[in-house]
Formats: sequence, structure tokens, C-alpha cells
Amino acid sequence: MTTARTAAPARVRFAGFGARFAVAAGLMLPVLPVDASAQVQGQIQSQTQGQAPAAVPVQAPAQAVLAGGKLEAKYEASLAGIAVGKGQWAIDINEDQYSATASGGTAGLLKAFAGGSGSGQSTGRVVAGALVPSNYQAVTTSAKKSETIKMLITPGYVKEFSIEPEPPLDPEKIPITDAHRRNVIDPMTGSLMRVGGTGELLTPDSCRTAASIFDGRMRYDLKLDYKRMESVKAEKGYRGPAIVCAVYFTPIAGYVPDRAAIKYLAAQRNIEVTLVPIAGTRVLVPYRMVVPTPLGVAMLEATEFVTTPAPAKAVAKTN
Repeated sequence: MTTARTAAPARVRFAGFGARFAVAAGLMLPVLPVDASAQVQGQIQSQTQGQAPAAVPVQAPAQAVLAGGKLEAKYEASLAGIAVGKGQWAIDINEDQYSATASGGTAGLLKAFAGGSGSGQSTGRVVAGALVPSNYQAVTTSAKKSETIKMLITPGYVKEFSIEPEPPLDPEKIPITDAHRRNVIDPMTGSLMRVGGTGELLTPDSCRTAASIFDGRMRYDLKLDYKRMESVKAEKGYRGPAIVCAVYFTPIAGYVPDRAAIKYLAAQRNIEVTLVPIAGTRVLVPYRMVVPTPLGVAMLEATEFVTTPAPAKAVAKTN
């Protein structure tokens, strides 16, 4: 009897965490601060970092201007080696605008314990090569509830945002102020990392960046740093070089400081994302994401990654 009583809560905690991770992974939200159980147990072993090889050149063809590209990708999410979800991602970037649409949900045995699904979309303009979001929406559904987050964004400022149904006020949360809505981007746009300049895309400097994210509920910062280069091979589509970046999560507002899951994520030094380019652009996107958790390593990895460039414009020659 004792074994039965202790095993059930563990299974429930696994199912709940796995469902939230699976849906978040399907939406391609970078290091989403999931509300894991406070009764966390176990330690995650540090991952060995390899030596950094030379950068791999990935350059635009000579005498051509990058006109944009598309991505059609499918992902699988696992937790402690067990499949927990699937997702798909479609990205379209052209000269003056972009869109990213994602959907995902639980899969396998987990679906029987804690089913969930989600969809999301981010749209915006391309200004001087930079991705400037204008609208963001995310819908998540579980057995207990459905929630919709919407944001209207002017350059660098979340003008309007809403959560439906409106969550109850939690006095323990650090409140979101007007200042927290400035100089930020949405989480999906935050997953699209543009590399400036005209040189090589996959270099250590490409990882050395940061983003200020507001997801309609929480304001947080993500800092990236270089870890290593490697080669990846999807079952369908992309095969080639990739860059692996360390990811460091810092919560700013909209969260409960004593929440165990937030403290855990903020303390992690082994979160990493593997990035590859969208053909025809200077944008890198996640091919794989690894997040240590108290229940084991959570991983999101592409099974299909089909990327195609838009027709390039010829550069006018002058004498």
C-alpha cells in the first residue's frame, strides 16, 4: 500500500510537467518557465562541454541579395528519454515581413495521463533586416482549462495584452509595470535569431547575444553564449553544420519569487539550444533544445527540417 501511495503522486507530477513541456515545446517558446511541482527531487548531472572547432562558413551567394526563405519543420519532445509530445513549425520570412506559426501537444503514454495542446502565431515586419513583431497569440488547452494570450506590439513596446480567461490576482507575483513592456519582443520572435552583417553565420559571436522577452504573463531575459559546433541530420531536410549556444534564464517580473520551478530554471547552467539557418536569410532557428529538469532532461528535436530560399534578386552592376 505504501508503494502505491508514493508512486501515484510521482506519476501525476511527471504527467503534469511533461504535458506543460510538450505543449511549450510545440509552441517553440524559448525556455518557457513552466509551473512545475514544488516537490522537486533529484539532481541533474552537468553535461560535458566539448572543445570549440573552427567556425563553419555559411554565406550568401556572390552577386545576390537575400530575399527571404521558408521553413517547414516537425519536432518531437521527450522527457527523461520518454516521448511526451510532438509539434510543427512554419516560418515565412521575406524582404519586408515575416510570420511564424506553431502547434503542438502531448503524445504517447503521457497523453492518457495529462493531455494538452497549443497553437501560436507571431507576425511582424522586417526592418533593415531586423524582425520587428506586431502581433502575437498563443492558445493552450488542457483537460482542466483553455487559455488565450494576445499581444499587440508597436516597435519595442507591448501596447496591449490580454489573457482570457483573466487569471486571478496573485499578490505574491512581482507585478508587470509599463517599463516591463518596453524594449521587449514576444517569445516566438525571440526564437528567431538574426545574425547581423554579411559574413559567416555560424560563428561563436553568433551565440553571444541576449533577448528581453515578454510572453503576456512574464517578463524575463535570455542570454546566450557559445558552447560548440556540431553537425546535425534530420530525417527529412536539413543536414549540415549547427551551432550550440548555452542559454541563461533570468526572471524579471510576473512571477512568484519563491516558486520552485522558477528558481530551478534561473539556477541552471546546462540549458542549451542548437541553431541552424533558414535558407535565404540570416536567421538562425532552434533545431534542438535541451533543458535539465528535476525529472530528467527535457529535449525538443527536429525530425523534419525543410528550409527553402526565396528567389534571390540579382545585384545591379555599375560600370
